[in-house]
Amino acid sequence: MKNAKRTLLCLCCVALIVAASVMGTIAYLTDKDSVTNTFSIGDVDIILDEEAVTPEGKPTDDPTDPRVKQNNYHLIPGQSYVKDPTVTVVKGSESSFVRMFVSINCYDELQKIYSGTFLPQYFVEGWDNTVWVSTEKVEVSADGKVATYEFRYKEAVKPVDENTDLVLPALFTSFKVPETFTNENLKALKDLTITAEAHAIQSAGFEDVTDPATGIVTTTAQEAAWAAFDVQNP
Repeated sequence: MKNAKRTLLCLCCVALIVAASVMGTIAYLTDKDSVTNTFSIGDVDIILDEEAVTPEGKPTDDPTDPRVKQNNYHLIPGQSYVKDPTVTVVKGSESSFVRMFVSINCYDELQKIYSGTFLPQYFVEGWDNTVWVSTEKVEVSADGKVATYEFRYKEAVKPVDENTDLVLPALFTSFKVPETFTNENLKALKDLTITAEAHAIQSAGFEDVTDPATGIVTTTAQEAAWAAFDVQNP
């Protein structure tokens, strides 16, 4: 009887050892995965320049320096002068709204010459108000000598090709000194300057604001964007 118990115990021990060995070699179905997030930085980058011209307002045709930041002009009544403020949206830029401010000094003298009403269209040529839309607002300096006009590009813009800049149409192509200007008029405008400044702001994050009662747009996405720009750049 004792031998039978001893044999049974041995068999149990052997069974446990075999079971442990089998359990140690079982291959379970398992898997694992991970996600790595790569972040890139968005950017908005523009260039403002104009064609290089002679003092007579003619293109220099200099292939080494075709676009410049400044030109000097010698004014004569009845003459047109090339001036084409142009914004280039640099490749890789995010979709953005673009605007330009044009400031004209000697505004007080121009008001006298034009009998109290002077607008940019009296002076510039090649401006398309459906492309560069005037806000029809004029900011005049405290001394009345400088007037600034705002123009907004008609829509948000983005380079189509990641490797190619996007050149927008020029704000205008030239300006003309009217034939009616006299020597006295030109002397009054001897320090005349026309200065352009361009701004850009991302279009993402801005939407039209609509009055829920009427369905009328009260603030466009572009208006909201420029309001945010002005807060950030007082």
